[in-house]
Amino acid sequence: WHYSSHYSNAYAVNQSLASKGFVVLTVNYRLGIGYGYEFHQPADGGRRGASEYQDILAAHKWLAGQDFVDAERIGIYGGSYGGYLTAMALGRNSDLFAAGVDISGVHDWTSRSRSYQAINRYEKVPDAEQALELAWKSSPVADVNGWKSPGLIIHADDDRNVDYNQSTDLVQRLRKLGAPHETMTIVDDTHHFMVYSNQVAVNRATASFLIKHLKE
Repeated sequence: WHYSSHYSNAYAVNQSLASKGFVVLTVNYRLGIGYGYEFHQPADGGRRGASEYQDILAAHKWLAGQDFVDAERIGIYGGSYGGYLTAMALGRNSDLFAAGVDISGVHDWTSRSRSYQAINRYEKVPDAEQALELAWKSSPVADVNGWKSPGLIIHADDDRNVDYNQSTDLVQRLRKLGAPHETMTIVDDTHHFMVYSNQVAVNRATASFLIKHLKE
């Protein structure tokens, strides 16, 4: 068990899925720790290019190449930054990922970059337009038209880390497209699900959704 409750709960979900016949791979994508400064601080990571998504594609490629994995039924799930990468996968590569659960993910980097364009700012950012364009291209909402696989979007409405409207905006876009999705709102809780029963509910919903859409 990890000292962080988030990881402890995620590992519990992984163990539960594995016990039900899933093959589970946890990705230490770039921006993570353990491989030095350049891995932890890539120049083109996050809103500056989303290079970490390449690691998700590499994980899929490895899984799909294993003789004990059904390449047609590979799913993805994650919380917070993992939710962001899940939404990226379903938007960019529904051809590869058959289903996904996006928990408290960032979906539009530009909402966190608007200060670049503040009209009353004395010091003007010379490349503000380019920065916003890159932030948009690095966001799941930029590729939402490609969302074809079933997705479950879970978010707490008192999230102080990732605004709840990151998910409500994504859901509205999916509704307009008629893209397959379900939603789950955790009422009066935060990014880390402080109420234990809420965490259990999220874990169960995650596992049930993946079982529903990926198992025979």
